[in-house]
Amino acid sequence: MAAPEALAIGGFQPLSTSDWPDRLAAVVFVQGCPWRCVYCHNPALQPRDGAAGPAWDEVVATLARRRGLLDGVVFSGGEPTLDPALPEAVATARGLGFAVGLHSAGIYPKKLEALLPALDWVGLDLKTDLAGHDALTGRPCSGAPVHEALAAVVASGVDHEVRTTYHPALQSDETLARMALTLKRAGAKRWVLQQWHPRDGTPGFEQPWHWPEPAVLAWLRELGPELALR
Repeated sequence: MAAPEALAIGGFQPLSTSDWPDRLAAVVFVQGCPWRCVYCHNPALQPRDGAAGPAWDEVVATLARRRGLLDGVVFSGGEPTLDPALPEAVATARGLGFAVGLHSAGIYPKKLEALLPALDWVGLDLKTDLAGHDALTGRPCSGAPVHEALAAVVASGVDHEVRTTYHPALQSDETLARMALTLKRAGAKRWVLQQWHPRDGTPGFEQPWHWPEPAVLAWLRELGPELALR
């Protein structure tokens, strides 16, 4: 554990209406992620040594001025749980009177589990099924920790949603079905399919983007938890 001033901040958004459903939140982007997902929308946050955001004391000063205007603070990334200063940063945000949310890919399940008592909401990424995980993230044995993290989040009782960035070139209908069953068995509360968007510097896909067919979506809703499209 490290002092909050040591948090590697890759960016800061003083107001977001989309990073925590139904809440107005500030977002602290933590620098660093060990995965290299083929569709990463923010590859500048991948290197651990590339932090270009404001200092923590500047973030705290902004948050203090926004008490009464914001509902909470979300720590995102990158993968925020890799930073040893995250627990103290979360504690500081709570001390200012804010609810705290977390975006995580579940890469470090033990660190996530230890943090859960201090969180009000978790947005957990589930990128694909277990068999396809390594190819998508570019890292071996990357799927098992995510499933461990999912179990920890569900067991904690913390409000959560599981998010999957969807493109038909990334997840087949059968893959989505396996994911739905996994989430249902785990007891996940809510599953969100997020629309894939191309970003500068990330590869595109020749196959046109589209949502799954209505019959497939109905099938997924029968198999899995509450499902939403975003």
